Amino acid sequence: MRTLRGLLALLTLSACAACDATSNDRSGTAGHGGSGTAGSTGTGGAAGSAGTGGSGAAGTAGGSPGGHSGAAGTGAAGSGAGAALLAPAQGALLGLYYGAGTLADTDARIGRTPQIHLVYYAWTDDWTQGAKADLQAGRIPLINWEPAGIDFNNIVNGSLDATIEARANGAKALNGKFFLDFAAEMNGDEAWSGNNAPLYVSAYKHIHDLFTAAGATNVVWAWCPNVTDTDGSNRTTLDYYPGDAYVDWTGVDGYNWGGTDWQSFQQAFKNIYPLLAAKQKPIIIGEMASAEQGGDKGAWIDAMIPTLKAQYPLFKAVVWFDINKENDWRINSSPGALTAFSKMAKDPYFNP
Repeated sequence: MRTLRGLLALLTLSACAACDATSNDRSGTAGHGGSGTAGSTGTGGAAGSAGTGGSGAAGTAGGSPGGHSGAAGTGAAGSGAGAALLAPAQGALLGLYYGAGTLADTDARIGRTPQIHLVYYAWTDDWTQGAKADLQAGRIPLINWEPAGIDFNNIVNGSLDATIEARANGAKALNGKFFLDFAAEMNGDEAWSGNNAPLYVSAYKHIHDLFTAAGATNVVWAWCPNVTDTDGSNRTTLDYYPGDAYVDWTGVDGYNWGGTDWQSFQQAFKNIYPLLAAKQKPIIIGEMASAEQGGDKGAWIDAMIPTLKAQYPLFKAVVWFDINKENDWRINSSPGALTAFSKMAKDPYFNP
């Protein structure tokens, strides 16, 4: 995504719009799918079964560094960290940003209801109301909380604690777990990026600590950098990582921009995946999509599940950015794309 994303802060979503938006135009442009040749794609094994120990315990699979956060453990799947963190023991969750139609129309178009609903909120928006509606409807909210126009020094020094504590108390009152993604793509060129990793980390930790103090233990913290830094590399990506104790899921936003920059699904994420997989946590693709021009979008979508199974087993959730914006990212941008997406959405891999 690029600098225009901060414009969304001007658009306050009502709870109704958050749950049934028809064409909510989120701020900014979608994230870069950085190219490059370096980086192994096979790091990390299949996600391990959840452990029975204390919070954060998780199993490993086949001696690989798969599984979820915390120390390795043994026990039945779902009895420990996996269930607590919304991570499926097998396959992956599917999510959507509904920018090209209502929830009902889009779900009918693809023939199913995805598990995750992505919505963007400005700093002052009360996103707890939209999250409540999603949870009541059986969806998992993915709250993308965007601090455009906010001085992170004021987060760190406590000047904005009233807003943070209000959201924390609202989150605690929700009947269910949900994803919270604060200041996504902080390593990119967003309005809140500023190339100041220490300040970002301090702000993230401060918000997390206030939620913890409020008892909002139902929040699943997702940390989602852009697929590349502003220079197209990943040299500073992990400088923004708040630490294992503050992150439940690592994540990434990345796109196939098409044209002369056409990348396969595997190529789009091959450089950042090993960095994220090394954290041994479930990984969410918080935003993704493919353009039409430059290749076969239907074939691009068809390759996703085989690639996830063979090379990216720790991607445990995938969220599609369904909108015609800087590119035509829509699921139904062509008949071939819609056919492929509908087939993929119904696959058992995305219905764990």
